[in-house]
Amino acid sequence: MKLVYFHGFMSSGASGTVASLRRMLPELEVIAPDIPVDPAQALPYLQEYVKLEQPDIIVGTSMGGMYAQQMFGYRKICVNPAFNMSTMSKVMRANKTYPFQNGRKDGARTFTITGQIVRNFNMMERQQFKGITDFDRENTFGLFGIHDTTVNTYDLFQKHYPGHAMRFDGEHRLNDKSLKAAVVPLVRSILGL
Repeated sequence: MKLVYFHGFMSSGASGTVASLRRMLPELEVIAPDIPVDPAQALPYLQEYVKLEQPDIIVGTSMGGMYAQQMFGYRKICVNPAFNMSTMSKVMRANKTYPFQNGRKDGARTFTITGQIVRNFNMMERQQFKGITDFDRENTFGLFGIHDTTVNTYDLFQKHYPGHAMRFDGEHRLNDKSLKAAVVPLVRSILGL
């Protein structure tokens, strides 16, 4: 069985969360792409990626949770999904350069958010819930840290996926404790492991 992990803003497929998921779910193949910064590139890239990989489940955190939600037709878990990236003033500032927190396959160490990237996030966010099917409503789950001070999209998720939003004792960023207590048990339950 295969799990695809979508990382958050400023991260990569080489995040510590990926290593922890591999250690905690040894029966699964855990793979994680580096997500392009611009959503105009990222969304089609990720749609093609999952089409080729055919994962049994997708897990996305923060920005990755926002992208995971849009992978219609797949079982998925959106952890602290950042559905409103374009209005997150702490991170989405035009003409600001950020460091990547983890190594990227292309060797990039920094990236710059442009005004066009902010506009692309805004355009994508307006469309992100279009295309939800009955399958998606039954197979999309949201996990929301009760100590998350970065993103609060519980009500928005619950509006589109009623009864599938759950809270866990954790913050915005995952650590081994929150993975072990919330994410891994839900993955195992969904996949019948």
